[in-house]
Amino acid sequence: MAQLSVNINKIALIRNSRGSNYPDIIQVAKDCERFGAQGITVHPRPDERHVKFSDCYDLKEIVTTELNIEGYPSEKFIQLIQEVKPHQVTLVPDLPDALTSDNGWDTIQHESFLKEIIGELKKTGARVSLFIDPIEQLIEGAAKTGADRIEYYTGPYAHIFPENPEHAIRKYQMTEKFAHQLGLGINAGHDLNLHNLRFFKDRITHLEEVSIGHALICDSLYYGLENTIQMYRRCLD
Repeated sequence: MAQLSVNINKIALIRNSRGSNYPDIIQVAKDCERFGAQGITVHPRPDERHVKFSDCYDLKEIVTTELNIEGYPSEKFIQLIQEVKPHQVTLVPDLPDALTSDNGWDTIQHESFLKEIIGELKKTGARVSLFIDPIEQLIEGAAKTGADRIEYYTGPYAHIFPENPEHAIRKYQMTEKFAHQLGLGINAGHDLNLHNLRFFKDRITHLEEVSIGHALICDSLYYGLENTIQMYRRCLD
């Protein structure tokens, strides 16, 4: 069964908008786990517009499932990982001013860079995942870097899904068995929601984890956080 990791960046964004500690993301993380989340994901960006680097230290102390920290492997980010030692690190190729992650790694062009970084991060005991597009050559490149998993960038899937679900899923289906044969675990994230998640999960045989934040937090405005997490869990069960 694929695991649900709840990304709490948007909770931190609300907190930061008023300059106080309300809502308290540490308490929210605890509650997410209590409501059924099987992991907590954060993505501290260089401008700290939502989750702050300091939050990661506090979260490591209280997360009882799995802490997944996403980010571009800058010097500051690598130092954070070495000190916090999360359960999983998801590397993304975002530029410092990126609004959100919108493409995967070119693992061919950046093979040497990624191999060196991943080697350092693995010394912390963390599992390392690479944000990636569903392209066989790039997935093969991910395996060569020493990554443990890939995280499919599912933005294009979510964009096409309403009009043509079978077309939307095709590239992911064509590459997931190849990734599995290379020994890579498979995660997925970006724009997955209550409408498209079950379809994706049912057709990606080796899916191990999804990381969902924006849609889940939006849905919780209507359904409540506890109920929403359970609704997403049911999509994965």
